[in-house]
Amino acid sequence: MSIDESSPSHAPETVVSPEVAAAMGIEHLAINTIRTLSMDAVQAANSGHPGTPMALAPVAYTVWQNFLRFDPADPTWPARDRFVLSCGHASMLLYSMLHLAEVKQADHYGDVVDEPAVPLEHIKKFRQLHSRCPGHPEFGETGGVETTTGPLGQGCGNSVGMAIAQKWLAARYNKPGFELFNAKTYVLCSDGDLMEGVASEAASIAGHLKLSNLVWMYDDNKITIEGETDLAFTENVALRFKGYGWNVLRVEDANDLEALQKSLKKFNATKTGPTLVIVRSLIGYGAPNKAGSHKAHGEPLGADEIKLTKAFYKWDEPDFFVPESVYEHFRAGVGARGTKLHKAWKAKLKKYAKEFPELAAELAKMDQHELPADWEAALPTFPADAKGMASRASSGKVLNAVAARIPWLIGGSADLAPSTLTLITAEGSGDFEPDHYDARNFHWGIREHGMAAALNGMALCGIRPYGATFFVFTDYMRPSMRLASIMKQPVLYILTHDSIGVGEDGPTHQPVEHLAALRAIPGLVVMRPGDANEVAEAYRAALLMNDAPTAMVLTRQNLQTLDRTKFAPASGAAKGAYVLTPSDEKPQVILIATGSELQVVVAAYETLTAKGIKTRVVSMPSWELFDMQDAAYRESVLPSDVRARVACEAGIEMGWQKYLGDKGRFVGMSSFGASAPAPLLFKEFGITAEHVVEEAEAAILA
Repeated sequence: MSIDESSPSHAPETVVSPEVAAAMGIEHLAINTIRTLSMDAVQAANSGHPGTPMALAPVAYTVWQNFLRFDPADPTWPARDRFVLSCGHASMLLYSMLHLAEVKQADHYGDVVDEPAVPLEHIKKFRQLHSRCPGHPEFGETGGVETTTGPLGQGCGNSVGMAIAQKWLAARYNKPGFELFNAKTYVLCSDGDLMEGVASEAASIAGHLKLSNLVWMYDDNKITIEGETDLAFTENVALRFKGYGWNVLRVEDANDLEALQKSLKKFNATKTGPTLVIVRSLIGYGAPNKAGSHKAHGEPLGADEIKLTKAFYKWDEPDFFVPESVYEHFRAGVGARGTKLHKAWKAKLKKYAKEFPELAAELAKMDQHELPADWEAALPTFPADAKGMASRASSGKVLNAVAARIPWLIGGSADLAPSTLTLITAEGSGDFEPDHYDARNFHWGIREHGMAAALNGMALCGIRPYGATFFVFTDYMRPSMRLASIMKQPVLYILTHDSIGVGEDGPTHQPVEHLAALRAIPGLVVMRPGDANEVAEAYRAALLMNDAPTAMVLTRQNLQTLDRTKFAPASGAAKGAYVLTPSDEKPQVILIATGSELQVVVAAYETLTAKGIKTRVVSMPSWELFDMQDAAYRESVLPSDVRARVACEAGIEMGWQKYLGDKGRFVGMSSFGASAPAPLLFKEFGITAEHVVEEAEAAILA
């Protein structure tokens, strides 16, 4: 099973001149064009990674030109194959392909613009401000970029979600005579990707689910930034992936186009699980200098070495030169194939709509990022109840109510569904497994990072995915949550056991800094509803957002369901914060709370009111939604001339000062928790109505 190591590890490849290459075959000319574009762009930027694009140019060429079902005129075609460059540092490889294939521009919302996604002028401005060729591929910035691949391993994780989505779409919507969805996901990944834990989690999930529509092309070049991979990476990758349940193939030379095609044909014929193709490449360092050495991996070659390399390649052309015959070659390959397939698909979809109008309507809604017209009518209303229920429990009820109206709302938990209450129980929902790809409940196993990365891939395919776990385990999910926000993907995170209310499990399981950590992610909407009706409104707000992920933060312990004949309607939660205790009188003090602490400040409000102190309670389930409101509304909720304020939240104070001002007080956590029953912990750490009353009176006098 070992790889032949007989060839020198850094020997530059022998590449003939364009004239000779044309005589040998247009393939070589196209591949060398990819290489020289990548070299020139990195050199112009004086920043970037030329080696991997040079080495993997034959691999990318083979996938795009001979296999990829992709229409360059519409890179958002729902039934297209996906190409993911998980080794995002090699971004010039992807930009070169997008330019040569003449892919059109498209944005986050799937709107296609009649202009090139990657004009040559943008390649010349690689890694510069406002170029569509940023240092790592960014979804929504550049048409044809399927996902944002910066941190290594993320593209691998995303690709598993894409493959899952493609299986689900096929299982739900394909009918006899109407095979609308049979897409594949092609991934280029590196040693660095396979070292990252997220890729390991994702690979394990993919093997378990037997995702036969997924292939990772692993660039086995044995080089990382620090040097040879055997400094830290000596495992048997092939054996590991066979253990995951993957089919493992080998290509001993990345320049062997015949072997590459043979491996991908085997992948396309495989029905038993995902495929790993181990491709042995020699990373492109350019020609050796007079001393016989090469530039380090991950930096421009330098003008002198580029000159030597082009001479070695016998490429006697200006910088950024593209032969017209190369454009024509790609038009006749991926372009013509994609146009034909897309046209046939649209004709089939038109007939499908007549045979299956309801299913076709669902597809149209997904394509337009819309929800069914009547879905909000399913949102439940909860009666007042002093005992109430945990917000994880009311969340489970709301989730099931809306899932009954939104068939493409699918997801699951990282092994915690009995605790997070996130199973969809409607008839026919089932468990997503190899023989049930039409099911809606996912069992991710104890793989929070892999789950979160896969959710991004699912969302990028038009599905509305959710993932659930205990709030404290967002420590494992945060990198993928951050990328969901960067990509503006409406992923829903259902996060339970949200505070010291976890109780006896102790401080390792009690999140205290996690609200602050998630609120620090730009664009991520954090919702911490205070009772069952606020939970329903939080779901309404989350599902109406198409351009942001949402973290739903929920309790283990019961919360009273407030009497809305006494307090303001929960619909105010959609604005992030609202006055819970309406009054025409100017308050002397404002009490602000989120989540389970809302009932604490309501009790404090009653005590203060009984003392004759004019008190306002503000429920603030979402800072982000409140900050989106206009200044007049924000002033109406938190009038600037009322400086006596108290915020109560079972987390750390970080961030609260912008709402508390210079006289405000905070009741919450300043340390980790402890192991004890929840009621004792809230008393121990002073998160009580009595403490809120004390702080309110002190704030008034300050």
